[in-house]
Amino acid sequence: MYSNIVDFIKQTYQKDKVILHEPTFIGNEKKYVNECIDTTFVSSVGKFVDKFEDLTAEYTGAKKAIVCVNGTNALYLALLLVGVKQGDEIITQPLTFIATANSISYCNANPIFIDVDKETMGLSPKKLNEFLSKNTEIKNNACYNLKTRKKIAACVPMHTFGHPAKIDEIIDICNKYKIEVVEDAAESMGSTYKGKHTGTFGKLGILSFNGNKTITTGGGGMILTNDEELGKFAKHLTTQSKVPHPWEFNHDNIGYNYRMPNINAALGCAQIEKLDFFIEKKRLLATKYKEFFKNTSLQFFSEPENSFSNYWLNVVLLENREKRNEFLEFTNKNGVMTRPAWTLMNKLPMFQHCQTENIENAQWFEDRLVNIPSSVII
Repeated sequence: MYSNIVDFIKQTYQKDKVILHEPTFIGNEKKYVNECIDTTFVSSVGKFVDKFEDLTAEYTGAKKAIVCVNGTNALYLALLLVGVKQGDEIITQPLTFIATANSISYCNANPIFIDVDKETMGLSPKKLNEFLSKNTEIKNNACYNLKTRKKIAACVPMHTFGHPAKIDEIIDICNKYKIEVVEDAAESMGSTYKGKHTGTFGKLGILSFNGNKTITTGGGGMILTNDEELGKFAKHLTTQSKVPHPWEFNHDNIGYNYRMPNINAALGCAQIEKLDFFIEKKRLLATKYKEFFKNTSLQFFSEPENSFSNYWLNVVLLENREKRNEFLEFTNKNGVMTRPAWTLMNKLPMFQHCQTENIENAQWFEDRLVNIPSSVII
């Protein structure tokens, strides 16, 4: 039944076995990594760390970019930086990778799960506004949940599979309710909304450079901010809060060893030089998929209105969960790697107790969504 789809994907990639997303190394990766090794500065000190931060800030338009060891730690630290405290509540979406919810838990805070929009797969401004208007009050210049009596300190929208959420609307709503916004842009390096890079709308945003992302440092993440003082403090915290001195070891805050090694940053510098090329190729692939799937029973998910998507992982939607499972089984058995959406966060045992509103759209996606191969084709 799905053999024509498998054949099309294999012909497109000119491979008998096609994986979901693999990194592409066609630039200065070996040159920069070898240079890093030659200098012996392979750990958290070296010129490539600063260079990668500068290149990322320039590319995204953020005033400060701070490298971290991975996107999860970047998100956790960003939540601390906006003032999240133990016992607080954080609004996010149930359709997301586990790192989003885990980062909230690391703060000893609790997530509240609000539904996504069908046109973006990201947090729904309409559902967010409905929840806040019916279930919260503003007291002492902060937002409190009428049900739990706890402070709602932050909101973490996620730009799902690289497609931007309606982030400007989300921020307007959160500003009204005195809630800080931290963007989970882990999957959306190179994506823009209304001409502005994702991760730069909220007070802080984060990126991921895991091995399966559009560009990779092997493992790594980045905090983005337009608040230069906050950015400097973030950098200080990632380096164990060490007070600069030629030889003495003094520390003025509880800090974290979240520093990206120079050797990883060297890889990142080479990758970001090719980012525009990668996105051009990924968008070309998405165009081919969109045209092909017009003649099938599957629906290809295209970038939302006002968005420029990196199409990190391409998405097709099937009729129901049964059809989804049939497609997953057939493709994976026949040499084309596909995968479903993540299990919704509120269904996982550690988050089943969390407040969850009507999430019919997220459930709709979980029942139907499949990611198909999305690697760059040279």
